[in-house]
Amino acid sequence: MTDSPSTASAPVVTRRAWQALIVLLAGMFMALLDTTIVNVALPSIQTSLNASEATLSWIISGYALAFGLALIPAGRIGDRIGHKWVFFTGLALFTVASLACGLAQNQLQLIVARVLQGLAGGIFVPAVTAVIQLMFPPRFRGKAFAIMGSVIGVSTALGPIVGGLIIEAFGVENGWRLVFWVNLPIGVAALIAAAVLLPSGTGTKATTGAQASRIDWVGLLLVSAGLVALLVPLIEGQDRGWPLWTYLVLAAGALLIVAFGAWEVRVSKRGQSPLVPPHLFSHPAFTGGVILALVYFAAFTSIFFTISILWQAGLGHTALESGLVSIPFAIGSIVASSQSNRLTQHLGRTVLVAGVGLVTIGLVWIWLVLLVTEPANLTNWILLPPLFIAGLGSGCFIAPNVSFIVATVDSTEAGAASGVVGVMQRVGSAAGIAVVGSVFFGTLVVAGPGPDAVATGFTDSATLAMAVSAALSVVALLLVFLLPKRVEGPGGR
Repeated sequence: MTDSPSTASAPVVTRRAWQALIVLLAGMFMALLDTTIVNVALPSIQTSLNASEATLSWIISGYALAFGLALIPAGRIGDRIGHKWVFFTGLALFTVASLACGLAQNQLQLIVARVLQGLAGGIFVPAVTAVIQLMFPPRFRGKAFAIMGSVIGVSTALGPIVGGLIIEAFGVENGWRLVFWVNLPIGVAALIAAAVLLPSGTGTKATTGAQASRIDWVGLLLVSAGLVALLVPLIEGQDRGWPLWTYLVLAAGALLIVAFGAWEVRVSKRGQSPLVPPHLFSHPAFTGGVILALVYFAAFTSIFFTISILWQAGLGHTALESGLVSIPFAIGSIVASSQSNRLTQHLGRTVLVAGVGLVTIGLVWIWLVLLVTEPANLTNWILLPPLFIAGLGSGCFIAPNVSFIVATVDSTEAGAASGVVGVMQRVGSAAGIAVVGSVFFGTLVVAGPGPDAVATGFTDSATLAMAVSAALSVVALLLVFLLPKRVEGPGGR
């Protein structure tokens, strides 16, 4: 008896592929957990290391920016030589950098270690989406991306809770160090599993070492310098009173980004390998998606920064109490992300519209609560409904958005495409924290002694900061309509 042609030709995903996915997502869990787990530790770090307000922003934004800058070259190298050992190398460096963060004795050491940690995360994360694209046929790819979306939602949402529990258990002085060291056992276990389970040869181009080294270093230098030039004034400007140099550096950063775009076009026309292939942006869905990713992550990531600073430094709550505020968001994100693949199959782009719409409703609601509620009356319960709604929206949005964007390009450029998307997400996170942090600390005025004056000053500043996040979410909602109603093509349905 023989199989029917349709049965014989049906795509099969092996058990080893699903095991490899678990290893990849363990690494992603670590990298994304560290985008939010540190937020709840910021007041402890400030007290322990006598850190400045600008340093608090650098701890978050420096990680995000370094993460983003590494994504594209790492994705390109993975496409050329295979993603397994790129993933392994980045994960090993991330684990070591996590150790260094916990050992830091001053704010400069911590910033440097955080930047190194972000750089390492940016090295191995492109392998996750690229290997999913390459290992899973279209029939199973949506499910794999939905699982990835669940991990993204859970890791970012649970960060404040885990951080709060650790600091509550081990104290202000040592707890923030263990917030970084929680990565060590996960990292070691994931490294062992990666060496055994990840398939070799998952690159799309078999190249020699000399060929693999032909990365567009000029392009990388231009975009790195441009993004740093844009970020430095946003973080340092409010702390230094916005002197003339901050505006000049911002202008220089914009010019460097324009120069980067022109250079990439030139490299492509010469038949060489650009850092960001310009023809990727010939796909309207891809172009709209990366812009959307930038704005959405600027709005989404910054809310945990604002709430953590307000809850602890302003209202005098513990790190654990601050972390518990995010539980409704975590629950909503987990519930929605677990159903995101099914919703996408039935609703197409509508699931993205609904997702960003719910996030917008949640953030505007939080802003209104902060605007009309007296600081003494602010509790976890009053923020429960809007955070749950925002969590539902985030869970609906993240995984489908990734599949919509990555599926619009050829599988041979999955690493480059995922790198570009990841860069926009991380740059959005860095810019969002920089802008929101500048608004928060730049408007912070404590009019008199006593806890009531402190609470009022911090609440007023948090209200303005949350208004910025809510406004960004409104812009993201409008940008969703740049994506097509359905995605067809590589990996499409």
